[in-house]
Parts: sequence; C-alpha cells; structure tokens
Amino acid sequence: MAVIGTGRMGGAMAATISRAGFDTVLWNRDVSKARRVGEALGAPVAGSAAEAASRADVVLTSLADDAAVQSVYLDPGGVVEGIDPAAVAIEASTVDPRTVEVVGSAVDGTGAGFLDCPVSGSVSTVEAGGLTIMAGGDADLLERVRPVLEALASRIIHVGGRGAGAATKLAVNGLVHGLNVALSEAVVLAERAGVDRATAYEVFASGAGGAPFVHYKRAAYEQPEEAPVAFSLDLVAKDLELIIGLGERVGAPMRQAATSLDIVRRAIAGGFGERDLSAIAVFLRGGED
Repeated sequence: MAVIGTGRMGGAMAATISRAGFDTVLWNRDVSKARRVGEALGAPVAGSAAEAASRADVVLTSLADDAAVQSVYLDPGGVVEGIDPAAVAIEASTVDPRTVEVVGSAVDGTGAGFLDCPVSGSVSTVEAGGLTIMAGGDADLLERVRPVLEALASRIIHVGGRGAGAATKLAVNGLVHGLNVALSEAVVLAERAGVDRATAYEVFASGAGGAPFVHYKRAAYEQPEEAPVAFSLDLVAKDLELIIGLGERVGAPMRQAATSLDIVRRAIAGGFGERDLSAIAVFLRGGED
C-alpha cells in the first residue's frame, strides 16, 4: 500500500490505514512531511512517487490541487512511471473531473486500474475511520480495493463512472462552503444583536440547521483564537473556483458559490488565507477574535 501526499488528510489516512494492518510506503513532495509521518508509523519513505507506486498493489493519492495531481502522476518519477500493471490507483484529492480524466487515461496506458475516490470529512473523521467516500469508476475495481477504503470510511458510495466521484465531491463542497459562510454570518449577526456567541451557537446546533458540520466546527467558531487549521481558506477559494467552473460547463449556475468566493477572496486579501475556513466569522466581525 502506498500513500502519496502526507499533508493533513493524507498523513491521517496513512496512519489509519497503517493501524488497520496494511503495510504502507509513503512519499510526499516535501519529503520532511513524509519522514515525520513515516517516523510516527514506522513506515518507509520512498525516494519518488514512482518508487512508492512500484512497491504497492494499491496507490492512494491525496494532494492539494489539480497541478499537484497532474505533476505527481505524470511528471518524470511520477506514479504513471512506476505503477505496476496489476495495481490500482485511488485518487482522493478534490480536483476538477477533467484532471481525473487526464491522469486516469495515463494510468490506463500502464494496464493498472484507476478510481477517483474523494472523501467527505475532517482529519478527526479520518482518524475514526468515519469518512464518506464517493467513488467514481469501475465497480469491480472498487470491490478490489474495498478493504482499504473500509479502513477509512463508514460509507462508500459508488456514484458512477470515472469523474463522477470528483464531480460529486465538488457538489458536496459547494454545500459545505456555502454552509460555512452562512454559519459565519449567523454567528456574527447574533453577536451584533447582543446574543452571547456560545448561546447562539447552542441554538444553531440544536435547531433545523444543526448539520454535522455545525457540530464538529463548534469549538472553532466559539474559540477562533484556538482553532487548528483543518482546511485553509486558500483551499476553500480553490474549491469554489472549481465548483463554479464545473457549473459553467454543465449549465448549472452556482450563484451562492460565486457569492461565497467573493467573501473568501476578501478574507484572503485581509490576511486570512492560511487560517481555518471558520475564520470567515473572524473576518466578518472585523478581523478581531
């Protein structure tokens, strides 16, 4: 088993897979990140993505964006160069379906299998094995890798052919990012009207809008100065751009996403790009925690 991309989510995936009993080899473009995860898990770190892929029957990639995915798969020393024809590559990043088609076709040329399997959930969800995985690609391939995915997920949903996983993930993130902005506005509105922040949040979490996102982000909203970066606003902007672009191509105007992107871009311009997505509330209240 190879895990390529050992950032927040990829590193957590590697740890969860390792705990489930799978021998794991790691690689990351920033080798120091792979070494930190490898030392914690007692897992080897390969010298390249190609080497990691060559040592595994399942290759899981979790990367930041489309450029990273294309580079890691297609560049010299990449996954396509090293993957065994009998292996299966699982692409778990949040990317454009067109990127999935490009790298999937390249993997096809090696004889190996390919699935797009982006995930819904946070690092804590990974650690609990509670992700939702939306799988695009051949159903038989999905069955071959199901034991690995079951270590990570409480739900695995086959959403269609190649690219359907990526498209579904963008739809999911459109919902989540819209909810994040709406929740931020609601928190600030209640505060400005004189309601205690924690009290208002208790009502939000208890009512019709109390989605799982509202519950697991509670601490981040109530104590923003202590919020760890689970998902940065820079990455939120990347997601929203992909969501709007997909909507334009398929004839589904994403007006709420466009509004959210405008707010997120203004927050990034204000210096919030590396902060957690919940920092939209901090930005809206004037940049002070």
